[in-house]
Amino acid sequence: MNFQGSIYKFRDDVNTDEIIPARYLNTSDAKALAAHVMEDADPTFPSKVKPGDIIVAGKNFGCGSSREHAPLAIKTAGVSCVVAESFARIFYRNAFNIGLPILECPQAVIESKTGDVFAIDAGTGVIVNQTQGKTYQAAPIPPFMQELVAAGGLMEYVKKKLM
Repeated sequence: MNFQGSIYKFRDDVNTDEIIPARYLNTSDAKALAAHVMEDADPTFPSKVKPGDIIVAGKNFGCGSSREHAPLAIKTAGVSCVVAESFARIFYRNAFNIGLPILECPQAVIESKTGDVFAIDAGTGVIVNQTQGKTYQAAPIPPFMQELVAAGGLMEYVKKKLM
C-alpha cells in the first residue's frame, strides 16, 4: 500500500467532534459527512482537501467519543492516510474497521508542515517527506490490517471471506 499526497497538519488532541461535529450526525450518508470533515479544526479543510491528501496530526488524534463517523468522514473526503504522533485507541480501531490506513511516526509529524508532500509505503512504514528530502520510519501496518484496508474495511473483508 503506497500513498502520496500533500499534507494538512493539525495539532495535538484533535477530538472526534472536531473531525465530524455532532451537529452533522443526523445522517449516516458518508458523502454528507465528508462535506464537513475537520471543519471545526479548520473551517477551510472540506473545500480544499483533494483525493490522496494526507492528514498529519500530533498526539492523541481522534480522542473523545467512539463515533465511527470520524474515520468514515476522513476516508470519504478522499484522505488516503493519517499520520500522527499517536492515536486514541478507539479511533485507531475504528480507522482500520472502515479501511482508513493510519501510521504513528512522531518525528515525521514534528518536522513536517502543511503543504509538504509525503510518499508513504504502509507495508514497510517508510515515510518520505519529498518536499524536505527527509525519510522516516514508522511501524509498518501489520499484514492483517493491510488486508482490512485493501478490502475496504472490516465488513467488506468479512463479506469476501464468507463468499
